[in-house]
Amino acid sequence: MTQPNLQIQQVIEAVEQVVIGKRETIKLAVIALLAKGHVLIEDVPGVGKTMLVRAISKVTNAEFRRIQFTPDLLPSDVTGVSIYNQDQQTFEFRAGPIMGNIVLADEINRSSPKTQSALLEALEEGKVTIDGETHQLQDPFFVMATQNPIEHGGTYPLPEAQLDRFLFRIKMGYPTEADELELLSMIEHGHPIDQVQPVIHVDDLVLMQKEVPAVYVDGAVKQYIVSLVRETRQLEGVELGVSPRGAIALMRASQALAYVEGRSYVLPDDVKYLAPHVLGHRLVIDTDLLSTQSEDAEKIDRVLRKVSVPTASKDFVR
Repeated sequence: MTQPNLQIQQVIEAVEQVVIGKRETIKLAVIALLAKGHVLIEDVPGVGKTMLVRAISKVTNAEFRRIQFTPDLLPSDVTGVSIYNQDQQTFEFRAGPIMGNIVLADEINRSSPKTQSALLEALEEGKVTIDGETHQLQDPFFVMATQNPIEHGGTYPLPEAQLDRFLFRIKMGYPTEADELELLSMIEHGHPIDQVQPVIHVDDLVLMQKEVPAVYVDGAVKQYIVSLVRETRQLEGVELGVSPRGAIALMRASQALAYVEGRSYVLPDDVKYLAPHVLGHRLVIDTDLLSTQSEDAEKIDRVLRKVSVPTASKDFVR
């Protein structure tokens, strides 16, 4: 019987003191962080998206940066800009808010596609290029972007290439009545985020990120991932299925989940649990309409029902 990773459980429980009743959402965010992925949260305003990111940065002792995306935001406002220093007669790089450990890209779909695209290199490669010069982002680097539902006014749909860079797309949803009552009681004497203390050091987090790729993935589990991804390309009503990048993302996320659970190997159930969060937003439907999270989840559920789950007596342990 394996035991969940104690340090990670402490992180989840500490964040849960601020973001009430959203343990699964918190766990998914931590899994993405360990897998060196990024998260897109699509939900209505006021359900705790910003608090989730701030709490994660505080409990991991990581540098927090926030980018408020607006229609007039420029790419240089995100990545930084080179400014000429007359005294030194050289150009100096002024880092943008993307240069942080944990970055909140708030209401990302309120900015123009040109500004949204400024994130692509950072999300995929962990670096930004300004005026031909490449600047490496520090480890850890984790972006949690929020977006309002696309039917809200003043929003731009995220392009497929942008969506593909996010490991998960998740939804927080409204709290239960009991959780909402508890929240009101908690904030009577100040916001709980002000009381949050680090439970791990950022260096510990970087070390754990390096350990995740060592989690063993059996050949049968890899075949299961590939079969799921290939099945999405045959779905009725889908123009483009999940790319090979999506298959890699699903494997990395499954390794991180196994690590969180204290296992040194991935189970097919890890893959099955994470598939809707990893694969759904990577589908491109063949209509002029944008699909919703629930519609994407239904498509992935059809895939999961069709593809057989592998079984093995060796329990997928190396």
